[in-house]
This record gives sequence, structure tokens and C-alpha cells, in this order.
Amino acid sequence: MRLTVVGCSPAWPNPGGAQSGYLVEGRLLLDCGPGVLARLREQNGSWPSVDAIVITHFHLDHWGDVVPWVWGRMFGLGRNLAPPELWLPPEGTRELEVFGETFGTPWMFERTFDVREYAEGEPFRAGGLEVLALRVPHYTLRTYGLRVSDGSRTLAYSGDSGPSERLAELARNADLFVCEATLEHGDLDGPQRGHLSADEAVEAFRASGARRLLLTHRPDELSVDDGLQLAYDGLELEV
Repeated sequence: MRLTVVGCSPAWPNPGGAQSGYLVEGRLLLDCGPGVLARLREQNGSWPSVDAIVITHFHLDHWGDVVPWVWGRMFGLGRNLAPPELWLPPEGTRELEVFGETFGTPWMFERTFDVREYAEGEPFRAGGLEVLALRVPHYTLRTYGLRVSDGSRTLAYSGDSGPSERLAELARNADLFVCEATLEHGDLDGPQRGHLSADEAVEAFRASGARRLLLTHRPDELSVDDGLQLAYDGLELEV
């Protein structure tokens, strides 16, 4: 499997950076944060032709570019393309309806995407790959990490998460673990923990038995120790 890091900025964008978006095999997009659509258009030369988008949670930096994707599907170069599947967390369809009502077009998502919901712990097919979602702690928001497999290789993606044994379960023996590392230290960053430090990401990686770690969702102003691989926009990896 080929992974392309389309965007990897944290909740505040790094200079010139796009926010969360990870393209697998050119067909399956994991999250779609602000800046991701423009980057995909640069790569494609026209309009992205992804088969499916899977959203881990409804913080803007992980799904915000789904909104301009709608306008491009209605009025732009995407209007004649088949609608991509849009996989949402449980109860996500209703969440999108509320957003649509706020934006003034209640049906905007259902008319431009093939909207579906995944269930925790139940594998589903998206973009020709098998995906499994496991819930992880991220403040009080319903949030999921994703495990993606083509039958021979497995990629685990933490989404956003505070420290949890579920991360080791998510990445168990994966070929690549893409894990967020937003914080400098493992401090309380909300009423409940919502993010990891680099040390906590490494700890989860070691507990998982995964073969390779890629740190992501990290501010440019925070360094990482030598020997750790850090995601950057445009990075391509064979899983």
C-alpha cells in the first residue's frame, strides 16, 4: 500500500501547511481537513477522483474541506464525477444534517456524497480496502482511530487521541502506525486528555508491536528526537 500525506498540520496550521488528510493507494482518503482539497487538486490537475473519504471525528481540522468539496461537486469540475463514499462516525449523518441546516442547504451533503456510517469494531470496505474503526479518547468528542488493510499490509491511523491502551490495540502488529503527537509534554490539555506527546506516541507504538512509526499532527515549533520519523505534507511511503 502507498500512503501519501496530503496534510498533517495540527489544529492550527503549520506555515503553508494543510491539515489532516492521508491518501491510501490514491483511492481512500483518511480525514479531509482544510487545505487538503487544494493539495489534491494540485496532484490531480483537475478534480480529485478518490473513491471514499473516512472521517475520524468532527473537529474542523479533520473534516473541514468536505464543505468546499460539496460546492465543487455542485458547481465545479467535480459535478460530472460519481459521488465518493463519505464514511462518518456513528450518528454522523445527523451531525451533517445539522451543519447543512446551519449553512443554509440541509441536503448539501447527501446530494453530493454517498453518505454512510461505520460502526465501531465492524470492518467495512472503502476504496477497495478493509477498514476497521476503534473509538479513542479525544476530549469528550466521539472520535475513532482507523485500521486499514489490503489483505497483506496494514496501516493504523490514530486520528486524534489522548493516552489509551486502545491505541496499542488499534496498531497491533501493523506495518505502519501513523500516530498524532501534538503536545510537547503529556500535560492535561482539556477537561479530559485529547492529544499525545511524542513520548506517549512512542510508548503506544512500542506496546502495539507495530513495525514502523510515523509521527504526525505536530506543530512545526516542536522538534522530535533523532531517529523518529515525522510526517510532512507530500511525504509518500510504501507501507
